[in-house]
Amino acid sequence: MTLRALYDVAAPAKLPLFLHVVGRRADGYHLLQSLFGLIDWCDTLQFELRRDSILARHDLSATLPTDDLCLRAARALQAASGTAQGADISIDKQVPWGAGLGGGSSDAASTLLALNRLWGLNWPRSRLLSLGLTLGADVPFFLGGHNAMVEGIGERLTPVALPQQWLAVLKPAASIETRTIFASTLLVRSSEAAILESLPPITQCAKACAWIEPGYGRNDLQPAAEAECPQVAQAAAVLLKAFGNSRMTGSGSAVFARAGSAATAVDHPGAAMPVVSTPGWIGRMCSSLVEHPLVGWVED
Repeated sequence: MTLRALYDVAAPAKLPLFLHVVGRRADGYHLLQSLFGLIDWCDTLQFELRRDSILARHDLSATLPTDDLCLRAARALQAASGTAQGADISIDKQVPWGAGLGGGSSDAASTLLALNRLWGLNWPRSRLLSLGLTLGADVPFFLGGHNAMVEGIGERLTPVALPQQWLAVLKPAASIETRTIFASTLLVRSSEAAILESLPPITQCAKACAWIEPGYGRNDLQPAAEAECPQVAQAAAVLLKAFGNSRMTGSGSAVFARAGSAATAVDHPGAAMPVVSTPGWIGRMCSSLVEHPLVGWVED
């Protein structure tokens, strides 16, 4: 049976639980090592089949740029596959941009997964991963389907199993451009790379994944981001006071804190977002995800 539409397609955000800059390539791209964890803060998309090859986006909440990453993903898949089909793409945008949460990349990945199914292309995951990397360094992670150690410029993924937990995420009003942080003289570009087998503690699981303590490491981008945007340091201080820990996510400006395991967080006295009355700040308690909601939409 031919699909005509896909509704309630989730595009979850991610938290880089640590982020180390371990070098730089000759072409200027920074080499990273990070542990990405999926969370339940999601955008929601819907896709309706068109036979006229037109790709149109409709904003159901926040107004997005005219040519956003999800439209670019749709065009890339359309061109690479040679299909004459199109789609109406509607987005309920909930993940804030400029936060380091990967919302745009997640939208692009969910678009590739959905249109691969809607258009009946049946591309394997490996083929979508190659296309995704041309769109952005974070897109392959969201296509991979699992929490993962991410290395290189985002193309090397090692799936990991993370403990379920509650995380407090706080996005100040200010946003930061990633390129500004990577151009900063404060950025350390020579962190020692962690060896997966040596990260304490590690337990092998049935899928040959690894569990890595979420408190490991640091975010090498945070000092440069705090110098560029003092609100990052202010937000980090709010969560540090409430939960005893805090760290910037990605290139900012959002910060997060571990707030308890999934098993105990319901009764955890700290598992509530601290009240922040500063205009434009957004706070949310999030649950980690075991895997991407669309993990089964494509064959490996």
